[in-house]
Amino acid sequence: MQLQFCRNVARLFALGASLALVLTAQPPNAPNTKKGDRKQGQGMGMQVPNQEETGFRPIFDGKTLAGWDGDPNFWRVEDGAIFGQTETEKQPKQNTFIIWRGGKPGDFELKLDYKLIGHNSGIQIRSVEMPEVDKWVMKGYQADMDAAEMFTGQFYEERGRSFLAMRGQFSYIGEGKKSVKVASFGTSAALKELIHSGDWNSLHLIARGNTIIQILNGQVMSMVIDDDKVGRKLDGLIGIQCHRGPAMTIAVKNIRIKE
Repeated sequence: MQLQFCRNVARLFALGASLALVLTAQPPNAPNTKKGDRKQGQGMGMQVPNQEETGFRPIFDGKTLAGWDGDPNFWRVEDGAIFGQTETEKQPKQNTFIIWRGGKPGDFELKLDYKLIGHNSGIQIRSVEMPEVDKWVMKGYQADMDAAEMFTGQFYEERGRSFLAMRGQFSYIGEGKKSVKVASFGTSAALKELIHSGDWNSLHLIARGNTIIQILNGQVMSMVIDDDKVGRKLDGLIGIQCHRGPAMTIAVKNIRIKE
């Protein structure tokens, strides 16, 4: 298993120049770290420099829900964004999702901007539907987010293996094993300072083979290498979550993908 893990790490760093930049580069104008000054970088890991965006195509037209499928009681388009909203007296039976019907991508990059007000939400990738539970219910990898910013930046598996990589963690999942921390991108508290609570955030998700990476506002937040052949998915659906419970509103715009 150790040999296989090493091969996966080697493969990850050979994926190409763009992915290498994600994992190793520091922006030329990154602030200097001063001892005892967390706001200037202490406890933070890999910041990603701004790069020219090529090869992406929009999967939301900013005007309609064409190509997307969700419960109209909870999803709408407003001000150029997809809005998902629950209220105290208006709740789905289960966590409900709006699903992109344009394909089931395997290796890809997904970029979007989101704003969360209240409670919890997430972006699903490489996921499947669970009609036996209810319509518009999904299972799979989730880039998690919550209003308290306890979980924002982590990888979670909805209706699956639960916590895969907490914020700041590079995690590994062996065959039939639980996720284990391999390394750190920075402390959770320091990375939390980069999150724009109640405002717009830029999310970048990268999926290559059995590796997924989450970048939020230009900072690597979490990463998973998944060698659990039974539990993992190497392709699947993309979706956005409306979470059952306290009232919440999720807005997502500028959604684009590169395959």
